[in-house]
Amino acid sequence: MDDAGQIVSDTFEGEMRRSFENVKQVLAAAGLSLADVVQTRNYVGSQADLGEFNRIYREYFQEPFPARTTLIGCLGTLLKFEVDVVAYAEKSE
Repeated sequence: MDDAGQIVSDTFEGEMRRSFENVKQVLAAAGLSLADVVQTRNYVGSQADLGEFNRIYREYFQEPFPARTTLIGCLGTLLKFEVDVVAYAEKSE
């Protein structure tokens, strides 16, 4: 999605990178980063994109990687990639 909340069609790589950049913005607004992500759920539109998914994923996350679930072929025709994450923040006192 773009800043106005509209879906932006792109290549698989473009959709994946936009998705993770959006996640980074949401996390930053909460004072967090991708390093605080403990779980990702990834939805990849096509089996053919799985190799590219794994390559790009490693650009955004480092070891120890968050727990990860990846579902393939579940998005219909509108999207090529979707993600949701769970992040953990230490409770401040």
